[in-house]
Amino acid sequence: MTFNITSVKNDTLEKALQKKIDLKTKPIGALGVLENIALTIGKIQQTDSPKITIPTIAVFAADHGIALKQEVNPYPQEVTSQMVYNFVNGGAAINVFSNTNNLNLKIIDAGVNHTFNPTLNIINAKIALGTKNYQNEAAMSVSQCKTAIKKGSQIMASINEKGCNTIGFGEMGISNTSSASLLMSYFTKIPIEECVGSGTGLDIKGINVKQKILSKVFKQYQPKTPIDALATFGGFEITMLVGAILKAAELKMTIIVDGFIVTAAVLAAKEIHPNVIEYCIFSHNSEEQGHKKMLAFLNVNPLLSLGLRLGEGTGAALAIPILKTSVNFLNEMASFESANVTQH
Repeated sequence: MTFNITSVKNDTLEKALQKKIDLKTKPIGALGVLENIALTIGKIQQTDSPKITIPTIAVFAADHGIALKQEVNPYPQEVTSQMVYNFVNGGAAINVFSNTNNLNLKIIDAGVNHTFNPTLNIINAKIALGTKNYQNEAAMSVSQCKTAIKKGSQIMASINEKGCNTIGFGEMGISNTSSASLLMSYFTKIPIEECVGSGTGLDIKGINVKQKILSKVFKQYQPKTPIDALATFGGFEITMLVGAILKAAELKMTIIVDGFIVTAAVLAAKEIHPNVIEYCIFSHNSEEQGHKKMLAFLNVNPLLSLGLRLGEGTGAALAIPILKTSVNFLNEMASFESANVTQH
């Protein structure tokens, strides 16, 4: 698949946006990062009066073959399907955060090792019952990888058609920090040992074991392209996220990136189409130790630093109200002229 992702750069519009921001009843720059967000969303939407419509969190879930051995994760693989049920039943953190902030929530089965009742409120995009164990073979075939990207793109187009122009991404998948660490090392060239963290709660001994296992895995393969890397190391949820991210950028949507796993998908998407990064706002700085290095590699600053490392799109859900506030000040705050306030 190819994606037509245009750059948001527009000098005339940027000057108009900056002038509008500067003429609000405040000292220049007094709203700090909110001014940057307003400018960014204005450029994404190519207007000096941007708006946020039907903000949505899309959580992609899938299982990983390496989880079956339970060497790199303290939780068994079945926790993925159990958490999907928790999402459907409204009991997870992302449900609470989405309800609190009036966000739509979509749950996507990208490849969970479980068969869900089709009547449940889950988007069925299952590629297979989990990936293969990349200790022994590539996680998925190139064909499966391309299918996952295509399905992610189609899901994103469907969400956009219903009026959503602002999308936050989340994920669920036991062992997906291992997959993300391998992809991080591949795309950033940072040694794999420096990309591996505690995931769902490994202690130092567990992290050391995880580093050794993933270092051996990384040396087994020499992927030549981003697609090869995703097929070798990826999860179905990460690969589907790549397609969704690329399509969201093509549709000129504002993309709110969650933590470590979603940022790994952004790394892959950026390699496929560099302009995608211009549509991304990074919600928070995850406590998963590789995330800071990812953000530094991308030369981006996250909005929040709250000690989160849960995933599910929770950081994105917390950031969306800040985006709403930024857009609203741009559109609703008085200017010096309209308020009859002396500017100098």
